[in-house]
Amino acid sequence: MTHSIGTPLGWAAFSIIVLVLLALDLFVFHRKSHEVKIKEALIWTAVWISLALGFAGFVWFRFGSQPALEYLTGYVIEKALSIDNLFVFMVVFAHFGVAKKDQHHVLFWGVLGALVMRAIFIGLGAALLTRFHWVAYVFGAFLVITGVKLIWQREDEPDPEKGLVLRAVRKVAPNLPKLALVLIVVEATDLVFAVDSIPAIFAVTKDPFIVYTSNIFAIMGLRSLYFALAGMMGKFHYIKLGLALVLGFVGVKMLISGVVHVPVAVSLGVIVLLIGGSIAASLAFPPHGKPRTQ
Repeated sequence: MTHSIGTPLGWAAFSIIVLVLLALDLFVFHRKSHEVKIKEALIWTAVWISLALGFAGFVWFRFGSQPALEYLTGYVIEKALSIDNLFVFMVVFAHFGVAKKDQHHVLFWGVLGALVMRAIFIGLGAALLTRFHWVAYVFGAFLVITGVKLIWQREDEPDPEKGLVLRAVRKVAPNLPKLALVLIVVEATDLVFAVDSIPAIFAVTKDPFIVYTSNIFAIMGLRSLYFALAGMMGKFHYIKLGLALVLGFVGVKMLISGVVHVPVAVSLGVIVLLIGGSIAASLAFPPHGKPRTQ
């Protein structure tokens, strides 16, 4: 069985911390619906990143450098892959005409649902990897195929009305309130997103506690990141290529894990280089020949 740094006390303590942070977020700092401005979003993005890095420091101090590097790598993977997910959220909100003052609350409840789904997915993934070693090769092949598909994916803006989930919900509950409908679409989007991101983190570590904590800290900062980047999404036109290469890299890492061991520090460096390079290229070479903003 895979060794985990997560004791029952550790799982309980982390769950309590997450619930306290969510309660403070909803009932103290954002108890009133309002439009989140860029300055506020940037401050909260910095807060969530600081909390995530603080937890990495705790893991390093308590368990050593290896688990801490695994956590950081998982966090970076999840954070990077979430950027593409934010674009889908933006399209969904625009499609349904969700007021900016209501978007934060929709994303809050979306994150709450994601916490439960991630726990289930990670538990199943850890159980499969512990019992059946060959599942790692299935995960690896899936990630490589997903990366290739992402490269060749057309850049057309997704149409929520064509989604299977939305069509099914409209048939079952045609009079469902708009915000409830939007929340269902957001949750479904995160479900699809988790299918890619969770196997990618299992390529770095088999410890379910590290996989879960890195996932949770990344998605808890997703809302503030959305509002910070909402007006800049179109500028990151090379991010899909960077994400595709990340998925391909971690997929290959899983496929060759039985023959070649890639150190976690090397994985972290490669992933940061790929994502950072795609963002830098996007800013250096604007789409459609648009000049760079000074």
